[in-house]
Amino acid sequence: MLNLTGKNALVTGIANNKSIAWGIAQQLHAAGANLGVTYLPDEKGRFEKKVSELVEPLQPSLFLPCDVQNEVQLQETFDTIKDKWGKLDILIHCLAFASKDALSGDFSSVSRQDYAQAIEVSAYSLVSMSRAAKPLMAEGGSIVTLTYLGGVRVIPNYNTMGIAKAALEMNVRYLAFEMGSQNVRVNGISAGPIRTLASSAVGGILDMIHHVEEVAPLRRTVTQAEVGNTAAFLCSDLATGITGQILYVDAGYEIMGM
Repeated sequence: MLNLTGKNALVTGIANNKSIAWGIAQQLHAAGANLGVTYLPDEKGRFEKKVSELVEPLQPSLFLPCDVQNEVQLQETFDTIKDKWGKLDILIHCLAFASKDALSGDFSSVSRQDYAQAIEVSAYSLVSMSRAAKPLMAEGGSIVTLTYLGGVRVIPNYNTMGIAKAALEMNVRYLAFEMGSQNVRVNGISAGPIRTLASSAVGGILDMIHHVEEVAPLRRTVTQAEVGNTAAFLCSDLATGITGQILYVDAGYEIMGM
């Protein structure tokens, strides 16, 4: 039986009720985890209000601002976890960003700034968050990130985000090797295309979804809840022998050739 009672879980990347991070948070809560949630702060406080209202039913014991491009704020997040919880068992990394220009047109036209920003937010943030979480996982733990097929194959208009996801997947492997000695497992979930706020920035996302519905063995796309169930499994004692892996939750689309 999947049971996360007594586990402290930090979930990042919830933007709205269509976010994959939201689906994961719901499943972790259902399994009994004690949740902490971060949000991206903005000057008018719109994200804070929106995310706060959304996650209220999950009764998170921590609700913290965290901009992963701000090293001071990032460390403050984990300092608060140490002060309030004492330890961290689960880290859910659902963070990715690329500018609109980096997600369209010729890949070679991407600017140095846009390329670097996509890598920093989408890939390096897993490294920096894992580094901050490591001392809090002395008793072991599980880190789960989200990736996509565009990190290993060319997906039109995914462009720079595909490079970022490729880097992210290698981060998973190197972090799994490093942190395995203290019984911390690091894995990624490669979810099929889901219509979210983030995916809407990718040109032709609806065509991609319809294509998966036609081609995937299950003849459909997946839901946020299905991805959430996989994340909960990876964070549970049912998955203690799994680390450094990328699990595809995409209705089988990844296996297809033509």
